[in-house]
Amino acid sequence: MRADFRSRLLAGEPLIGAWVKTPSHIVAEVLGLTALDCVCLDAEHAPFDRAAIDTSLAALRAASMPGLVRLPHASSEHVLNALDCGATGVVAPHIRSVDEARALAQMSRYGPGGRGYAGSSRAAGYTTTSMSENLQRGNDNTAVIAQIEDLEALDAIHDIAAVEGIDCLFIGRIDLTVALGASTPTQDAVVEAVERICAAASQAHRRIGMFVSDLAEIPKWRALGASLFILKSDHTFILEGAKVLRSAFDQLSGKTA
Repeated sequence: MRADFRSRLLAGEPLIGAWVKTPSHIVAEVLGLTALDCVCLDAEHAPFDRAAIDTSLAALRAASMPGLVRLPHASSEHVLNALDCGATGVVAPHIRSVDEARALAQMSRYGPGGRGYAGSSRAAGYTTTSMSENLQRGNDNTAVIAQIEDLEALDAIHDIAAVEGIDCLFIGRIDLTVALGASTPTQDAVVEAVERICAAASQAHRRIGMFVSDLAEIPKWRALGASLFILKSDHTFILEGAKVLRSAFDQLSGKTA
């Protein structure tokens, strides 16, 4: 695996990843060959079942690419499945309260009431490593990322940010846009909400992650503490690549509109 993702995240290094929306180990394998810092399987908004998560994470691990999983929802069975299959970390959607943040932190790591242990999983090396090593590695290397995208979360943001065991607050700006009744993510109310989350995370010494559709915004959010950016997706890469090819072909072939 490349230099430990969680250590880099906690150190505040600027990190860039991309979403995978196609439940295919081949897509994951191809993106594993790139210079991205991580790849996130979007099991919330794309049709990933357990088998697709398993094979996609196997492909990412084979390429030494950190693999995150955005869960369908923040429940112990989804966290356990992703981590046992070898995920580097989880992105849990719709964390709205302190209780939900605490539950996420607990279910993502070993300990009383926490993640269930199995030495036969990919994460544990299929019984080839010791229990003590697996427990230590799991707790040290698992990145726990809470997605903030609801009005309830805004009301409790300082308390959520203070929860031990949450490594990063990932701002779901599009859902915030919908929740705030805005029409675009650049409206003042949305930008102010994102700034408010950034301030609370920085005050609590939590890392900040986000998606932005306009890359020109990155310097602004970097200045406010954001360091993890998960941008674009396999779908976007395909569409943009086809558009570039079409344009280049039309120019060279002399085709006119």
